[in-house]
Amino acid sequence: MEKDKVKIHGILSNTHRQAARVNLSFDFPFYGHFLREITVATGGFIYTGEVVHRMLTATQYIAPLMANFDPSVSRNSTVRYFDNGTALVVQWDHVHLQDNYNLGSFTFQATLLNDGRIVFGYKEIPVSVTQISSANHPVKVGLSDAFVVVHRIQQIPNVRRRTIYEYHRVELQMSKITNLSAVEMIPLPTCLQFNSCGPCVTAQIGFNCSWCNKLQRCSSGFDRHRQDWVDSGCPEESKDKVCEKNVDTTEKPPHTTTSLQPTTTRFRVLTTTKGATTFHLPTSLPTEDDTKIALHLKDNGASTDDSAAEKKGGTLHAGLIVGILILVLIVAAAILVTVYMYHHPTSAASLFFIERRPSRWPAMKFRRGSGHPAYAEVEPVGEKEGFIVSEQC
Repeated sequence: MEKDKVKIHGILSNTHRQAARVNLSFDFPFYGHFLREITVATGGFIYTGEVVHRMLTATQYIAPLMANFDPSVSRNSTVRYFDNGTALVVQWDHVHLQDNYNLGSFTFQATLLNDGRIVFGYKEIPVSVTQISSANHPVKVGLSDAFVVVHRIQQIPNVRRRTIYEYHRVELQMSKITNLSAVEMIPLPTCLQFNSCGPCVTAQIGFNCSWCNKLQRCSSGFDRHRQDWVDSGCPEESKDKVCEKNVDTTEKPPHTTTSLQPTTTRFRVLTTTKGATTFHLPTSLPTEDDTKIALHLKDNGASTDDSAAEKKGGTLHAGLIVGILILVLIVAAAILVTVYMYHHPTSAASLFFIERRPSRWPAMKFRRGSGHPAYAEVEPVGEKEGFIVSEQC
């Protein structure tokens, strides 16, 4: 390409573990979802999710070679990209591994085409990818996508917990990534491509497609619209598999011009960690590379599904918790003061309460004695309330 048409990202080319947004001039279909913005990372991958978090390497990525690359260690290292209106090319040029500079420089790229195809091109791979250490950074080659589910937190009003669930992953064989090699991935048909009920429920594409009249959408229930699908009651509605005659099926979504390619043998050589028709939510404990990420984000009152009664109930619930905590603190403080006064009878606090407690005992007067220096002799001074304590006590 001509140099004036290729953009070199100045920040990504001089930093480590950084990512930057890049706008597309076309709609790129990724797992049936049309993207207009991606996030390019220095670590040899593209993040396709909308929610940016601290674990971009976990899921929702397009990774020609995800590793611990650091473009800042060499002046020759750059991250550059080019968009011609039908394809976006992102190239990691002469980048080095941050924890093993002596292995040499890597040059590779990822091309996203407007028909959904993805091409990984490898120009310079000095060592086998299987030899790259994943101790400080995950090493992956392939694709991944996930959906986000928003949960309410009853104890904290106006706060939502967003959990990301990976529903599909494609992993390429790292041993086949060599110099001057390329991998082309062609998208398979998805339920989202159907815009009417009839073709949706009769589709034979390897997915259990269902039609939701409320959303006017065809889905398997496992895509980025999972939240809307569940909130709208589509799982119950889709059990009937019956199309309503009064539903207008001629309406087209805004993206109908892109044709998805049929299944080809080039895609079958890829190995996937999850089946295309069987989906299970992750149940393992979170790890550095787990696909379930919990994020606590404050919506600042932007949520529209909370009623006034729910907000009032949340406020009362929070007030009750605060009241209980204050009561527990008061009781704990009283117990600590009592224990302290019991073990320190001559302290200021103990004497304060002794002087104010009524007593029928005869008052005592202290005077210096000739006995043990730690004690003093006392003698009665008559029937009076309280005690008279001298400075010698």
